[in-house]
Amino acid sequence: MEYSIRNCEITDLPKLIVLCQKHAEFEQADFSSEGKEDGLKNALFGQNPKLFCLVVAAKETIIGYASYTFDFSTWNAASFIYMDCLFLEEEARSYGIGELLIEKLKEIGTQNNCVNLQWQTPQFNERAIKFYNRIGAKGKDKVRFTLNL
Repeated sequence: MEYSIRNCEITDLPKLIVLCQKHAEFEQADFSSEGKEDGLKNALFGQNPKLFCLVVAAKETIIGYASYTFDFSTWNAASFIYMDCLFLEEEARSYGIGELLIEKLKEIGTQNNCVNLQWQTPQFNERAIKFYNRIGAKGKDKVRFTLNL
């Protein structure tokens, strides 16, 4: 499979939203595309970006993405890179692309003096958990809460 990994571009936003919806469906989460293009445009391409995104480009479209932010750990008294999403279309899986995305995020984190890379995945996503364990990641059992505002 021929592909490249690059930073998300404004023209990728419509397809990125489709991938976000597929990702949400996979994780059995609610999703509405309403307002997403403007929200992502502002977060990714505004004067002070809050979100960063790598995309996997193949032919004339994107087939995956990894989005991330920078945050601060009280316990470590240092910055860390947080991978908010990692998703690949079904046909893009099992080619080592996920591992390459993680490697790129590790490089970005190192360049930005981050102490670690953090993320989460649902407990039912056994395939992802096996992959994360295989690359040396350590899981922590926690329950994530959301309080709507």
